[in-house]
Amino acid sequence: MKPALIGAVCGLAWAAGLRGLMSELAGVSSHVSWYGTFGQILLPGVLTGALLGYSVRSGDRRLIMAPLLFAVAVFVSPDAFKGLLFEGGIGGGAIALPLFGIAGGYLLAGRGPMWTRVLAGVVAVAPVPLWPLTNGPFGPDFAVTTAHGAWVALLLYSLIAVLEMACAIPLAGRRVSAAAGNQVR
Repeated sequence: MKPALIGAVCGLAWAAGLRGLMSELAGVSSHVSWYGTFGQILLPGVLTGALLGYSVRSGDRRLIMAPLLFAVAVFVSPDAFKGLLFEGGIGGGAIALPLFGIAGGYLLAGRGPMWTRVLAGVVAVAPVPLWPLTNGPFGPDFAVTTAHGAWVALLLYSLIAVLEMACAIPLAGRRVSAAAGNQVR
């Protein structure tokens, strides 16, 4: 099976899980829409997964930036042009999650100078201590000391970890050339 197709399906599953997390956080005010859910979350998830999967064969290291498609989807939205970029709850996450993923992918790939990997590591793990400190606006049920809050935190952390691992793919050391079947660096 083609790595890009596998990546697309994995990206769809990941984005659907992310939408579930968003729904949990928003509670009764959450609503599923064609543009918001499908256009700004699921479609970028499919495309990001496909590009990261494609990088298995292509060896294109620039594809580590694929998660930025989430930010692009938000910045070209009608809300952005009305000055409501961060009003719907998608804007900030569309920027932060890709940055966590890219930083974690860079760290996990083990490439580059040590100081850049350390810096990337700080960004990659930032959600772990920050989530318990910043989840107060969602209500007391989201405190990590409750079963519900611990579950939400683990869902968030696992989604970030999966994105970080996927973002390491374009920087992986050895690849199989699509044309020749030879291993290349």
